[in-house]
Formats: sequence, structure tokens, C-alpha cells
Amino acid sequence: MDSLIKAIVFLPLIGFLTAGLFGRSIGAKASEYVTTGLMIIVAVLSWIVFFNVALGHEELLRIHVLRWIQSGNVDVAWAFRVDTLTSVMFVVVNTVSCLVHLYSIGYMHHDPHRPRFFAYLSLFTFAMLMLVTSDNLLQMFFGWEGVGLASYLLIGFWFKKPSASAAAMKAFIVNRVGDFGFALGIFGVFVVFGSINFDTIFTAAATYLSGDQALNAEPVIRFLGMELGRADAMTAICLLLFMGAMGKSAQFLLHTWLPDAMEGPTPVSALIHAATMVTAGVFLVARMSPLFELSQTALTVVILIGSITAFFAATVGLVQNDIKRVIAYSTCSQLGYMFVALGVGAYGAAVFHLFTHAFFKALLFLGAGSVIHAVDGEQDMRHMGGLRKHIPITYWTMFIGTIALTGVGIPGTMIGTAGFFSKDVIIESAYASHNVLSGFAFTLLVVAACFTSFYSWRLAFLTFHGKPRASSDVMHHVHESPPVMTVPLFILAAGALLAGVLFEGYFYGHEYLEFWKGALYTLPENQMLEEFHHVPLLVKWSPFIAMLLGLVTAWYMYIRSPETPKRLAAQHRGLYQFLLNKWYFDELYDFLFVRPAKWLGTFLWKEGDGRVIDGLGPNGVAARVMDVTGRVVRWQTGYLYHYAFAMLLGIAALITWMMLGSSI
Repeated sequence: MDSLIKAIVFLPLIGFLTAGLFGRSIGAKASEYVTTGLMIIVAVLSWIVFFNVALGHEELLRIHVLRWIQSGNVDVAWAFRVDTLTSVMFVVVNTVSCLVHLYSIGYMHHDPHRPRFFAYLSLFTFAMLMLVTSDNLLQMFFGWEGVGLASYLLIGFWFKKPSASAAAMKAFIVNRVGDFGFALGIFGVFVVFGSINFDTIFTAAATYLSGDQALNAEPVIRFLGMELGRADAMTAICLLLFMGAMGKSAQFLLHTWLPDAMEGPTPVSALIHAATMVTAGVFLVARMSPLFELSQTALTVVILIGSITAFFAATVGLVQNDIKRVIAYSTCSQLGYMFVALGVGAYGAAVFHLFTHAFFKALLFLGAGSVIHAVDGEQDMRHMGGLRKHIPITYWTMFIGTIALTGVGIPGTMIGTAGFFSKDVIIESAYASHNVLSGFAFTLLVVAACFTSFYSWRLAFLTFHGKPRASSDVMHHVHESPPVMTVPLFILAAGALLAGVLFEGYFYGHEYLEFWKGALYTLPENQMLEEFHHVPLLVKWSPFIAMLLGLVTAWYMYIRSPETPKRLAAQHRGLYQFLLNKWYFDELYDFLFVRPAKWLGTFLWKEGDGRVIDGLGPNGVAARVMDVTGRVVRWQTGYLYHYAFAMLLGIAALITWMMLGSSI
């Protein structure tokens, strides 16, 4: 098993080095085949590990690689921690990455820089695997920053496009905000527990809060005059860790980078910004669940941010016209669902939705790429329509992705798509939670489910149904994608249909304890699960009703009466512009942060650096020297009588000084 896990982690690194260092020598096709072939091996091995660890009798595996850092009290080894949570992430990351590599062979066929692209894909996969196999917070931070770097490189892959370069910079900078909080959280964990190794942290967390109120009130962190007791210190640490999760998982307030990241090639969107990288924040909170359970305040904040994100992103998705941006805001919204589940303590439900979401969201992104490939690069859905008969494979696979995302299924039965099982259980968990925000979260999630159904079916109807709105030249060349692109769609479609019904019992059902084996925090005697599974009938049916309402509304507005959306947009222009401009967050951040930063930078450049430092420093000294030498030069006239006169004045001054000196 040890060799399998090492192969899973290091084969993508070998692919990256091969394509990155020798891509020009071996050629584009060899780079594609080497990286893709290695990823196929890694994906197969990941499923083997999943069946042995998650579904088998293996529990926690710890594989030592090497001693990394030993300095004072810091003793960090580079080791792989493989439990059920890690094995689930193995399946998610490597299955999607494998299919994206395969799909990219067709999608990027005409790009002259394919070796670099495939090297970046493999680099990202390696960094993500470093993150999910981490045995300590420093190793996790290494993988965390690695996926940030790979994301920057992939978003800005077409770096000659100004919009792509700007989007890459935006993603990198916004993530640095969250990563600053994550780093402070790691420091806080070390101060409180004296270690950043997970085993030490989790063991100490079990007895961190005692029954002695006086002991709990004793300060454990002193910083800038503040003294934080045990409870307050844990709240601060969890909020800082969650700040990192907010940036990486594009949660409300730190979400602005995700839609712009669609500037990268479509396979990048499927790999990084739908299935894997953005779920790193969910993985972080799930992994650190023993700490979050010590702070009810932190969990409440997680619920608040998650529910607002789910609602906010769904409202924006209602009116977007770029096919990839609609799916991007859908990703943002679904991540909000996962964080609500984490906040209410339904950690298994959160990871379950992460698992199923990877299949149907990667399917939708790759399906959108197939559509874009068919219509010669067009991404505006208003210029599509009538494509159903021209690209039937893409249509039916995206149809499966749509019903999985919207959660089509019959409540109370085992009939349903992947999203039906995972999303509905989150809504039920939010309702059954005892948190003060449970009602608020439940309401926003149900409304978001309705909006999700609307914009998902709006995308399907605008793209595939109705009359063609593209030019006759474009429609004449519409064609189905090659098998290298459609085979991944079939595989992901199978996952979007079956992942829920096959694994619901393990992730969040009667096999919960045997499946997770302590990888997630669980209340004694599974008390929480019992409460979450017993909710009123109307609550169980509410997601289905919301889904149906969104479907009917979308059908009426885009099939039955296509003029209705235009009329409503004209009647409610303010609301329409508000949603179309994404609640004006970009403009707000530009006003609050970008412009002041530019003004401050310009002021320090021109006034501080130019006028003060250069003016009084090098430039000032040079100017004074020039002034003095300029005046001295005037004495050098070249006339002999001028020099004789100066000498006469000098002799007179010398005699005068000597006479005065002798008289004194």
C-alpha cells in the first residue's frame, strides 16, 4: 500500500518534469501521452486505495518520506496521512484530473504550447495531492500555495491576452488575502498546542476545554495587548483558518476571483475551479473539524458565510450570458452549500456533496467546452440555440449534468441523481441543526436551490433549444467533438447519475461510522445523524418543490414565451443591472482598495521616492555638486590678467591677515 500511495503522489510530478523540461525535445504529442498516461495510472491506483481504505478494513496509514524541518520545538516530517478523507480526495482529484488530461488532448489540439499546458496540469495535480495527503499544517500550506501557483499559471496560460493575465493576477492576489489568515491560524495553532502535527493537535483538542471555567479563562495567547483565554483563542484560530478556506473556495467577500478565472482554457475551469482546487477550503475545515467543534462562534460564522454565498452566487447566475460564467457562479453557490453543512456539523454531508459535485460540475464544464469547440469559440449563450440535433452527445451528457446539479429525484426514495442525495441532505441538516442561524441557512439554501434550477435550465434551453441565433456560417460548421473529448463526458455522466445512490449510505447513512473511521469529528453514538435524518415531510420535499419551480419558470421564459425575460429586464432594469454586475463587488473593491492603493503608490513614488528620497539624496547631492562646479567654472576664464588680479587679491588678503595677527 505504501508504494501505491507514493506512486499516486509522485507520478504527476514526474509528468510535470518530463513535459516541462523536455517538452520541446520530445514534442507535443509525447508530452500529452506521457502526462495523460501517468494520470490514468494514478486514477486507477486512487480507486484501489479508496476501496482498501474507505470501503475496506484499512484505517489510518502514515507513510514517512523524509525529515523536513527540525528547529527548536518545530519538528516537521514530510509524511503522507491517508485515511478515508484522503482517499475520497484521491478519487476526486485524480479521476477528474485524468479525464481533463484526456479531454485536453482534443480541446487543445491546435495550441502550439501544449507541452507547457500539460506540464501545468500535472503540476497542479501534484500540488493538490500534497495538500490532501498532508500530515501537518506546514505540509498542507506547501500544497496550498502550490495549487495557488499552478492556478495562476493555468488561468494566465494565454498570457498574451490582457484579460487572461489580469484574471491570473486577480486570483493570485485575492487568494493571498485568505492565505495570510491561514498562515496566522497556523501560528496560533502552534502557540496553543506547541505543534502543527495533526495527531498532536487532535489529541490535545479532545481535552482542550475543561469543566473549570477559571482554567478556560486563563490567557493562552497574548498579542498586541489582547489576552485570549482558551475558548476565545480557539475561536480566533478557527476564524483565521476559515479565512484561508474562504479565499481558496471563493466564499462571499473573497469570491471575486473565481468568475474571472474562466479566462483560462475550459479544461482548466473543469479541473481547478470546479472539482478540485476550490474544494481545498472544504477539505481544510473538514480536516480541522476537531478544532472547529470547540468554537460554536466559528461554526456560526461558517454557516453565515456559506448560506450567503449560496444565495448570492445563485442570484448572479440568473442573468449571466457567458456559458462558463454561469457554471462558475454555480460552483461558487454549491461551495456555499458545503460550508453550511460544515457549520452545522454535518461534515460527512459536506464531503459527500464535494464528491458528487466533482462529477457533475466537471461534466458541465467539459460539456460547455464541447459546445464552445462546436461553435468556433463562441461563449455567449445569446448567440447559440438549436444545437441539440447537431451535437447530441454533448447535449445528453450536459442534460445529465443539469439534472444532477438541480437535484432531480423523488424524496424518500433511492431514485435520484447524485446532486439529489448530497444537496438535499445538506438542506435537511441545516433545518435540523440547533444553531441560531439554522432557519436562516435553511431558507437561503432552498431559495438558492430554486435559482439553481432556473439558471441551469436557462443555460440548457438557450444553448440547445429554440431557433439557432448564430450566423449561418457558424451553424454550417457545428460538429460533435472527437471521441477523446466525448469519452470523458460519458464517464463523468455515469458518476453524475450513480455516485449519489451508490455512496449515500457510506458518506452520510447507516455505514457512516464504519466508513469514516474517525477521519471526521463525530458526536458520540451518532446522535447528530439521527437528528438530521428525521425532519418534517415538507422539509424533505422543499428542495424538490424548489427545483420544479425553477424548471417550470425557465421553460416558460425561454421556450414558451421568449420575450418575457426581455420585458422583465426592461421593467426591473435596476435589479437586472445589479445582478448582471455581480452586486457591484468589483466596483466596490475598486473604490475601497484598488484606487486608494494606486493613489498611495503613486504618492509614495512621486513624492516620497522622487521628491524626498531622490530629491534630497542622490539627485540632490548631484545637483549641489553641479551648482558648485558651475560657479567654480566661471572663474576659469582663460585670461592672464584675471589670474594676475586674483593672485594680487590673494596676496593682499594674506598680508592683511598677517598684519592683523601680529598686532594682536
